[in-house]
Amino acid sequence: MRVTRFGRATSALAAMAMIAGCGGGGGAAGGSGVAVVASGASTPTPAADANGNANIEVAGCSLRERQDWAFAQLKEWYLFPDTLPASLDPSGYSTVQAYVDALTATARGQRRDRNFTYVTSIKSEDAYYNSGSNAGFGVRLSYETAGRVFVSESFEGAPALAAGIDRGAEILAVGTSPDNLQNVSDLIAANGAQGVTDALGPATAGTSRVLRVSTGGIVSTVTLTKADYTLTPVSNRYGAKVISEGGKQYGYVNLRTFISTADPALRDAFAQFRAAGVTDIIVDLRYNGGGLTSIAELVGDLIGANRNATDQFDYMMYRSDKQTNNTTRYFKSQPQAIAPTRVAFIGANGTASASELVINAMRPYLRANAALIGANTYGKPVGQIAIDKSTCDDRLRVIAFSLKNADRDGDYYDGLASKMETSCQAGDDLSYPMGDPREASTRSALDFLEGKSCTRIGAGGGITTQSLKGPRELIVPADATTAQRETPGLF
Repeated sequence: MRVTRFGRATSALAAMAMIAGCGGGGGAAGGSGVAVVASGASTPTPAADANGNANIEVAGCSLRERQDWAFAQLKEWYLFPDTLPASLDPSGYSTVQAYVDALTATARGQRRDRNFTYVTSIKSEDAYYNSGSNAGFGVRLSYETAGRVFVSESFEGAPALAAGIDRGAEILAVGTSPDNLQNVSDLIAANGAQGVTDALGPATAGTSRVLRVSTGGIVSTVTLTKADYTLTPVSNRYGAKVISEGGKQYGYVNLRTFISTADPALRDAFAQFRAAGVTDIIVDLRYNGGGLTSIAELVGDLIGANRNATDQFDYMMYRSDKQTNNTTRYFKSQPQAIAPTRVAFIGANGTASASELVINAMRPYLRANAALIGANTYGKPVGQIAIDKSTCDDRLRVIAFSLKNADRDGDYYDGLASKMETSCQAGDDLSYPMGDPREASTRSALDFLEGKSCTRIGAGGGITTQSLKGPRELIVPADATTAQRETPGLF
């Protein structure tokens, strides 16, 4: 089957086989916009022996066969075919991903494919996109090159929040026991952010770590065990609310990731805004690495009550020999939709893919009445299809199309800051919850909605901070899971 993963199926692709409800995004390390092509058994079965040991050879799943299969898919679908080598001996590469990295090296060097083409697990990816299922402590971590790591967000129903670790906490040290704690500053000095990733261990339930944590100046030592939990795309604590200020009502919605379960939560949020007569809203995407295009389209529809059925949301454009797959998506009427006068999009370097798609799609209609608040976005104007080799549990995410708005503008590889008619530089203040009018980016967003002046965002991608020195960036592991690609900083 073949389905798009900025999230929707195109008619020509769908004609090849049955449409599946799979999609995808892309964050600081990954992608969004997918078509899924089944190649092999209908049920994904990872290569493993009777004891569950991985890497046992299954028919069609030897390393060489999987590498040859990956190269064939790239030659067939890659958006930048002229950058692929005519041939490349795979024998020198120990994994499929290493071979894919070598094949796409030229486009990566040109910043057109910044680790957006990759191999992942069908089972784990489907679990994430369908319900937000993943394993971990349930925190989003950011770091400073000076050697500090902070909790930018903590997720409901996960171990960290249950232990009292929330936004603003600083992780001082990590170990497997109280006797072998390593200072975070030493881990970063030795191996950068990856050193912290390695110390925190694999994203598997049952993995325990001892953390020294500073919360509000109080230092404690906590033992956390990673567990399976479901990520809620719109927080029930601060994800959606109406802010009253100066005699006026403003809507605020914080979308963590574009997964299918965001649909009812977003509809509920906008129904609340509509009932309150809200005409100006804040859409907080500061950490959102992307996800399903179908959810991005829904966000556009919900802020497009005054759009016509002939108004284009976006154009999906494949390479020259695949243009029969090109599609145009139009706005659709939604009962919860509002017609905002102004929209403040909060963004930062973790804002990518489907998040950028929403912002870019609204630019032609809102113009100067849409503002980017915070910092420059990541820069991912392309989407993937996903091609499945089911017998091996391999899903190859291939950059296969670009996304453009109604003005046919989609060239924002360096982020959206320079594209926006209006932008306001602001910090990410961990001292307050997101959506709190005292928090720096939320405050700046409200100021924009109230017509106040501000300083434009520069081209840099780091998250500026309040009461902290220097930029902070979300931590994305080199071998990020699907959840970590779409929810950058997730552990």
